[in-house]
Amino acid sequence: MENILNLWTGSGLYNLSLGQASMIVVCLFLLFLAIKKGFEPLLLIPIGFGGILANIPEAGLALTAVENAIHFQKPEVLAALAATLDVPFQLGQEITQETLYALKDAYKHADSATYAAAQNIAADGGYSNGMLANFYNVVIASGVGPLLIFMGVGAMTDFGPMLANPKTILLGAAAQFGIFSTVLGAAFLTSFGIDGMAFTIEEAATIGIIGGADGPTSIFVSSVLAPHLLGAIAVAAYSYMALVPVIQPPIMNALTTEAERKITMVQLRTVGQLEKILFPIAVLVLVALCLPDAAPLLGMFCFGNLMRECGVVDRLSDTAQNALINIVTIFLGLGVGSKLSAEAFLNIETLGILSLGLVAFSIGTAAGVLMAKVMNKFSSTAINPLIGAAGVSAVPMAARVANKVGLEANKQNFLLMHAMGPNVAGVIGSAVAAGVMLSYVGG
Repeated sequence: MENILNLWTGSGLYNLSLGQASMIVVCLFLLFLAIKKGFEPLLLIPIGFGGILANIPEAGLALTAVENAIHFQKPEVLAALAATLDVPFQLGQEITQETLYALKDAYKHADSATYAAAQNIAADGGYSNGMLANFYNVVIASGVGPLLIFMGVGAMTDFGPMLANPKTILLGAAAQFGIFSTVLGAAFLTSFGIDGMAFTIEEAATIGIIGGADGPTSIFVSSVLAPHLLGAIAVAAYSYMALVPVIQPPIMNALTTEAERKITMVQLRTVGQLEKILFPIAVLVLVALCLPDAAPLLGMFCFGNLMRECGVVDRLSDTAQNALINIVTIFLGLGVGSKLSAEAFLNIETLGILSLGLVAFSIGTAAGVLMAKVMNKFSSTAINPLIGAAGVSAVPMAARVANKVGLEANKQNFLLMHAMGPNVAGVIGSAVAAGVMLSYVGG
């Protein structure tokens, strides 16, 4: 009976908390949106499944070695961790919830040297990182995943629509307004001193990048400016990328008239191969020389695009577009899902980040639409304002949404290729905005 009782008390059902059950339901909903509704299944399926794994009680799949050590509360290990993390606790003292919270908080905000020392203590105590924590550290925290994703996106991107209609670059630039306005908004909230909603300028800059709807860029900036927020930032960025078909249409319809949505745009000119080859090289040289902090993201993006357009490395281009980006996406999605654990996700700070990220994304969408309406006042050829919403860098989902809303107003109005212009410009714009943040805020 004692063995049976131990089996029961160690089971997931016995230890399942309300928060974990709630997050499992949320993750199942993400899987429903991906499978039934087709909302970015390549992202939401690994994220949702990773979130379910992260919330299985007692499995510790999403916990680091230190977090596992704190969870299982071995006194001698806790005492060694407390000494390293400068938390008041000694061997022989009663282990209280306050002590455990203090250890978790100190570990969360530890510098790299203290973090490594704490990990070594936990490893010596017999604890190791969970499976999802390893995926997260290798693919996301290292910064490798976002850069490889950017290379793959570059290899899949056709700059032809943007080069055929260069003024759409302004729409991609306007959509980045959501980034900078949200940075100011986060700083403004900080002045109120609301618990859990007080952000440093580095944290505010990181949150603002979510407005570009660019997961790799958000992760890259967060890993430099605010590593402790990386999980919430990644979840917010990829969630809004996946929910573009839900968030954008109401904003687009609210800011445009029926007549504007019916505007038919002229056919794009044919762009030659030489233009396509020279463009990524020119972008990299010009932007990177002016803004070196943007070089890693833009460098990988332009490298991937050059492989696509030069026509002499088809095997490399194919690998970057398919096998490599698919492999990285799987592990990146599972890594992001590891941050959907109830303990990490259900708190005021994370909810504040999600709220501000939604505001940033909504402002970016609105700014792109409004910029198109302004351009129509001065342009000899009409621009359908719907393509302005594609200025956020959720490629190609934002362009597809613009095309879908346009077709709802006019069955003969195919806007996809026109929307791809501001869409790919938005990718460059978000990378430039990230470089500005890293240079200005990160020094």
